[in-house]
Amino acid sequence: MNSGDWICKTAEEMKKRFSGEGSGHDWWHVYRVWQMSKRLQKTESGDLTVIELAALLHDVADWKFAGGDDFAGGRESRKWLESLSVPEIIIVHVVEIVDHVSYKGSGVPTPMSTLEGKIVQDADRLDAIGAIGIARAFAYGGSKGRPIHDPDADYALQQTAEAYRAGDKATIHHFHNKLLLLRDRMNTKSARQIAFGRHAYLEVFLDEFQAEWVADR
Repeated sequence: MNSGDWICKTAEEMKKRFSGEGSGHDWWHVYRVWQMSKRLQKTESGDLTVIELAALLHDVADWKFAGGDDFAGGRESRKWLESLSVPEIIIVHVVEIVDHVSYKGSGVPTPMSTLEGKIVQDADRLDAIGAIGIARAFAYGGSKGRPIHDPDADYALQQTAEAYRAGDKATIHHFHNKLLLLRDRMNTKSARQIAFGRHAYLEVFLDEFQAEWVADR
């Protein structure tokens, strides 16, 4: 089995696991991160096999759906890649990326030690902003039973991982606590260029949301 087979089988498996998921972390999110990772790699370079496998596996057991376990994704990734007889050097690299890709709070650094990790993290973050990012934010908020907005809530930034895991009070808070911060946390030049326009769209949306909210009160 070669690298193309590993990637095809991993894509098939992730599609099977994530199809129909309703929180915004579905197969199409995985697919977009995969495709964006390949797009960024064309400019930034890096090991394409590692990038593709890590992009496909980046949400395989995300801490949000694994009881807060930061390393569940890495363990599940290792289990899957070993079943495909992927070399250990590649598995170690992919596991490291999967275990450290997620955003964990406005005051929590989440550095990636390799170019491949930076690319996958950027691709994941790009899918959290712009029009699709807006749609995903409300899908996730709805899946957690959160209101769209609560103007009376304290919307202080969740600086620590513990505060971030406690959850947003409403989905609009999530824009300020995470989405609006992502443009300046991109690792690569290519991602920063894409993020500029998507960030501007977030700002336009929030301005219109606030104008309509005030008008209706």
